[in-house]
Amino acid sequence: MGFASSSLRDARAEKQEGAADAGQSWPAQKPASRLPEVNWLFVDLNSYFASVEQEERPELRGQPVGVVPFQADTTCCIAASYEAKACGVKTGTMVREAREKCPGIVFVEARHELYVEYHHRIVAAVESCLPVTAVLSIDEMACRLMGRERPLLAALELAERVKQAVREQAGRTLRCSVGLAPNRFLAKIASDMEKPDGLVALTPDVLRSALLGLELRDLPGIGARTEKRLNAQGVRTMAELMERSREQAGALWGSVWGERLWYWLRGENFDLEEQEHAKSMGHQHVLAPEMRNLDSAWSVAHKLLHRAAMRMRKERLWASRIGVTLSFVGKAPVRSASAFGPGRGESWSSETRLIECQDNPTLILALRKLWETRPRGANHQHPFFVSVVLGGLVAEAVHTLTLFDAQDGARQRRRLAEAMDALNNKYGFSTLAPASMMAALKAAPTRIAFASIPEIF
Repeated sequence: MGFASSSLRDARAEKQEGAADAGQSWPAQKPASRLPEVNWLFVDLNSYFASVEQEERPELRGQPVGVVPFQADTTCCIAASYEAKACGVKTGTMVREAREKCPGIVFVEARHELYVEYHHRIVAAVESCLPVTAVLSIDEMACRLMGRERPLLAALELAERVKQAVREQAGRTLRCSVGLAPNRFLAKIASDMEKPDGLVALTPDVLRSALLGLELRDLPGIGARTEKRLNAQGVRTMAELMERSREQAGALWGSVWGERLWYWLRGENFDLEEQEHAKSMGHQHVLAPEMRNLDSAWSVAHKLLHRAAMRMRKERLWASRIGVTLSFVGKAPVRSASAFGPGRGESWSSETRLIECQDNPTLILALRKLWETRPRGANHQHPFFVSVVLGGLVAEAVHTLTLFDAQDGARQRRRLAEAMDALNNKYGFSTLAPASMMAALKAAPTRIAFASIPEIF
């Protein structure tokens, strides 16, 4: 186990002392408040897609494995086993580069329905030990600890039971890392500290020293762009971030999120993190070589919008923006391991505001208007990457009705969308779909993002 070792020693000493004094097992007559406590248990499956493939195919166990969208040198790994990671292969590594780094790597085409099936097994395994409070992605879930589950020793024993349940009920080769902490944000950080198969507790007595050993990018929500923005404001280390006051932390992000982060890093169990809804929903797709033309890209964009809109309506949200991105085939070399596709040419993005809406006709019309503004030059005829995002999402409880809501057919369009969603959820994603996306139904199969658990259409 990683951090909280001093807390664990103290807790064990108290347990032994109490048992000796009272002649019974812990908890003894010592005040429970003397023991460190945690409020959250976070479960993170290790190299999930690749681990499922190794569980299903014993011949892959112990071998470097790269999971790819389709078998082609022009795509990238969407997951890698720990054997492949040891050679420098990671998510986003191009297939050609992966072969150079790891000559013995085996590429496996992703089977997303299988990963969802295992996901449900894992959730059931965890819930055989304690209730799952929130499923955060296909390979992550969080559990709120209550009452006698919160003292450190009890939480550690519960975490070991969870890990064993995953092995026994979901797959004997599957491993997960578990994090324990006062809040869900810190529990997520703890789960990333010791992989694979780790168990780390961040209790108040070790919290500051543990966090000071991290990089800024180790914090959930801080990517390359955010790190660059923080660096420009004089924050390059965790120590410099943690020295900032609550108000200064808010100013760093220019939003309330910075202030929330200030509380979370100090162990506050800030419940507002659970009340937030998604601010955007979108899907993206790397086109197969035969689909790298404008007509096919439009069909795929249409399908991605259809998916995003269904998810949005399911969460009872309304969109106030829509954006589309295209990346084109070019002769420029790929500059980073996270770049998709072949030689990467230019990229184009555009976004427009909407009157808050949910219905397909309004969203399709907005997407078509954006599509018409795309660049038309010779270098923009062969797109290989398409992304559609619905942004500025508003919860239904605070959705603003328009003056003409009853007259412009919005209610009828909404009822139609709800009816289509019900049929598609019951009988299949493409049971009812706009004709303009039919060419893309097989070309853009379901891809599971780590940030969501889509239904199996």
